[in-house]
Amino acid sequence: MHIGRHYTLREVLYWTRRDIYFLFVLGTIPTVLYELFDIKLVIPWVPIALIGTAVAFIVGFKNNATYGRLWEARQIWGSIINASRSWGILVKDFVTINNSHADISHDDLKQIHKRLIYRHIGWLTALRFQLREPRPWENLTRSYNAEYRSHYSVPELEDKLDVELSKFLMEDELKYVLSKRNRATQLINIQSGDLRMLAEKGMIDNFRHVEMENMLVNLFEQQGKCERIKNFPYPRQFATLNLYFVCLFTLLVPFGMLQEFDKLGENFVWLTIPFTVLVCWVFLTMEKIGEVTENPFEGTPNDVPMAALTRTIEIDLREMLEEKEIPGPVAAVNNILM
Repeated sequence: MHIGRHYTLREVLYWTRRDIYFLFVLGTIPTVLYELFDIKLVIPWVPIALIGTAVAFIVGFKNNATYGRLWEARQIWGSIINASRSWGILVKDFVTINNSHADISHDDLKQIHKRLIYRHIGWLTALRFQLREPRPWENLTRSYNAEYRSHYSVPELEDKLDVELSKFLMEDELKYVLSKRNRATQLINIQSGDLRMLAEKGMIDNFRHVEMENMLVNLFEQQGKCERIKNFPYPRQFATLNLYFVCLFTLLVPFGMLQEFDKLGENFVWLTIPFTVLVCWVFLTMEKIGEVTENPFEGTPNDVPMAALTRTIEIDLREMLEEKEIPGPVAAVNNILM
């Protein structure tokens, strides 16, 4: 997520420079043929303008839909933040000891609280790593996105899951979770089993047990919503035709501009080149913006900053445990927070 006022013009031009090079060549070839070799490859501007109008509507529809996916993903993680803080309160206030627990000390109780809260942070860690796993339809490996990776870092793609989970899980739990495909699901399963054990010991009464299990169900629901966005792409038929229509319009633009600029007078036809670059650059850039927005968990600069949000939750929960050595917030790199 970009947290600056805006992307700089230099960043935008760097990201789209290959398109600019292509459009310059695209505008130059028919212009040179028209002006120097008297080869009149021209198309009336009216049909091109009609195509451009249709393409503008289609691009707008796609960008609106992909922004909806991004905003929904951010709302889900907002719910995860709220549920995580609630989980910390429930653990501290619902898991208690009374006079019948003579064999359990207050230090033991603090360790139980820490175990339940740390395991939850482990769930957040496993979930964000799972959501960063690549899918065939994602765009992070496209040349312009891969190059831009030098401007920021994606913790889930650079760190190791086992190392990160080892900070929050016991060794036997870590081995068990790493042996499973859906690690986040198994961590909630372990949490549920732990709550049942505590309930059997009388450390959680029936009402509180039900409330805490409902919270785990809520976390499952938020995880499922994330997985739905991750595993169901923006419909390929819309994405494909949108790209084809933008490319078609781009290829036609210089052939329609030649006569229009030639009408203005001698040598004005050379303006076809810069205006081809300008007009087509706008359309191609808007298409790219929609493309990098449609998968909000893949690791582009516009994604949901899951590592930063997880760290925020970790800080809140560990402060609830009255811990002193707590890591600081995740810092942005070149105004990009992941």
